[in-house]
Amino acid sequence: MSRNVEYRGRDPVSGGTLVVHVRDGRIAGVETSYDPAPDLPWLAAGLVDLQVNGYAGLDLNDGVLTVATVVALCRRLAGEAVTRFLPTVITASADEMLQRIGAIARAVAEDPLARRMIAGIHVEGPFFSPLDGPRGAHPVDQVRPADLSEIRRWQEAAGGLVRIVTLAPEVPGAEAAIRGATAMGIRVAIGHSAATPADIEMAVAAGASLSTHLGNGIFATLPRHPNPIWSQLAEDRLTASLICDGHHLPFDTARAMIRAKGPGRAVLISDSVALAGMPPGRYETAVGGAVDVSEEGKVSLAGTDFLAGSGHSLRVGVARAVNGAGCSLPQALAMASADAAAAAWLEPCLQPGARADLIRFDWSPGDDTLDLREVVIEGERVAP
Repeated sequence: MSRNVEYRGRDPVSGGTLVVHVRDGRIAGVETSYDPAPDLPWLAAGLVDLQVNGYAGLDLNDGVLTVATVVALCRRLAGEAVTRFLPTVITASADEMLQRIGAIARAVAEDPLARRMIAGIHVEGPFFSPLDGPRGAHPVDQVRPADLSEIRRWQEAAGGLVRIVTLAPEVPGAEAAIRGATAMGIRVAIGHSAATPADIEMAVAAGASLSTHLGNGIFATLPRHPNPIWSQLAEDRLTASLICDGHHLPFDTARAMIRAKGPGRAVLISDSVALAGMPPGRYETAVGGAVDVSEEGKVSLAGTDFLAGSGHSLRVGVARAVNGAGCSLPQALAMASADAAAAAWLEPCLQPGARADLIRFDWSPGDDTLDLREVVIEGERVAP
């Protein structure tokens, strides 16, 4: 028996009425009326976050990861307007990484919500520069040369779920790893790198197609030119993910990067860590040690200005991209949904035949987040 439902809201593009017709969890049709609809909440595609390390005290990279933690994270992210995401496993020992990847795969196999929300796994590391600065908070004793056989073991443990691998193209073995991973259908991203322009050109020629949190995971001081940021901005074959929380990138920098990459080649991510969404204070963490969370949600190594991850979910990043980085609301929403989905080779958003993943929300210029009315995944309300 088919189930038909209709979702109505304000169109972020036109300001008119947007009506999405849903049948059996899929979008059957989309209608737009250009009559102003100021009394309706905004209606848009659900957010797609390509990099999530944790949220609200739930950590994907601390100790032995359980299916329960993965499922709880799904529930929390659904309440943050995220309808699809990539759980991110970071640099650790080979056994620890395999265990965490396997736990995520088990969650997808066992839990209906995890199956609908987890669109793949992002493996960030361990094939990174060992240098301070580019390495970021990743443990130096676990950084190692790129190894295609290790990537194959990840994919086997994941049951094919590994979708993005971030690595530094200058490390030994990188070219073979990029070519091999790309041949397996994995998108390779450049990140945590001290690459030269030649390294970046090699990586792109071998199949790399993304830049992970461009402008972060890099030396604090760089030559004016050339440097890895300019080279990646200039490379049209690379789509850049950006953390637009106002801490990782100054807003004028984010604005310039978005303009340089052009439409469809810049996407928003949260890169949220377990302390995201937590009250201000000092915490002890597995990766960074003592970490401070400020009143503004900035997460930094205790007593320093060095960032230890992102303290906000993606819906805050959307609002701040508008208020701070000069994006329009529809542009910011697209960067956090349709453009992100395209960057990871995921199913399109808000099109006839696509999954009915939708959010209805209130927002006015100056608001620091999207105030959610309803989150819909495959036609079913899941939050708030």
